[in-house]
Amino acid sequence: MHRHIIFLLLCAALASQVSCHQQQKSAAELGKIVLNVVVSPKNGPPVSGLQQQDFTVLDNKASQTITSFAAVDGRQAPIEIVIVIDAVNIGYQNVAFQREEIDKFLRMDGGHLAYPTALAVSTDKGIEMQPDLSRDGNALSTALDQSSIGLRDIRRSAGFYGADERLGISLRSFQQLAAQESTKPGRKIILWVSPGWPLLSGPGVQATLDDKQEQQIFSEIQDISTSLRQGHITLDSIDPLGAADIGARTYWESFLKPVIKPSQALPGNLALQVLASQSGGLVLNSSNDVAAQLQKCIADVGTYYEISYDQPRADQPRQFHQVEIRLAKKGLIARTIQGYYALP
Repeated sequence: MHRHIIFLLLCAALASQVSCHQQQKSAAELGKIVLNVVVSPKNGPPVSGLQQQDFTVLDNKASQTITSFAAVDGRQAPIEIVIVIDAVNIGYQNVAFQREEIDKFLRMDGGHLAYPTALAVSTDKGIEMQPDLSRDGNALSTALDQSSIGLRDIRRSAGFYGADERLGISLRSFQQLAAQESTKPGRKIILWVSPGWPLLSGPGVQATLDDKQEQQIFSEIQDISTSLRQGHITLDSIDPLGAADIGARTYWESFLKPVIKPSQALPGNLALQVLASQSGGLVLNSSNDVAAQLQKCIADVGTYYEISYDQPRADQPRQFHQVEIRLAKKGLIARTIQGYYALP
């Protein structure tokens, strides 16, 4: 069996699923780029009170005309939070730790949650959702305590083959959840509590890919990017093992550079942390205080800016466009999607 056969067959299936959801978008939506922009100092909470003139939007380094602008109070906007427990890429004891930390978060402030929240678990069987959204953290905590998390119950090969299987399962769960959330109105925030998915890339790990395999991975990268952008989904990555070795926690950064052609595509470009960063989300991996990290992600939603502009004409279908936000006020950082793949 080829090293990447499980992963690549999954890519083909997921690409078909994502394309189906994209085709449901209207022509007006497809021709407009909508950005959810969080502005903050380097270390600090989001900043409110900015005006349209404080923002300059660059698309492939060309300044764009802003067609709509809104300063959004997150507590008044239609926002949904989904907290995901990863039971695929972490051991049993650490899954129990994740549960305890999430339980602690849900019961903060007397169990009063700022936004409608749902719980999900990534298992070998896919994504398992708790039935209802709720602002009642105590009720969600009780449901979590009563649930039976589906731990890994199949025997995998060790080493590369086991990692290949875990990556496939993780991507399947992620795409299943993203497809489900993209059909809902408003903005969606997915908080994925996990040390990350196998990268299947790096010295001594990466197998040689042929042209067809590179194209399959490239198509999957494009489809995920489009699915998250059109679905108004922001992904946050929270590592519950934050005290781990710094080198292991930052290697994913090697795959942050945009993939603009198939020959550049690697499985590492689909890492959880890479997808989170490119969606404009947070990557938190310096602490194992998961409850505090979840609080930080929620605070990130409190104030943001919704900016739209017309998609410039692309030289070719699915061409990558880099997005950059420049601010008039110094000392502030704007975070949003890092780019998109143009639609015809």
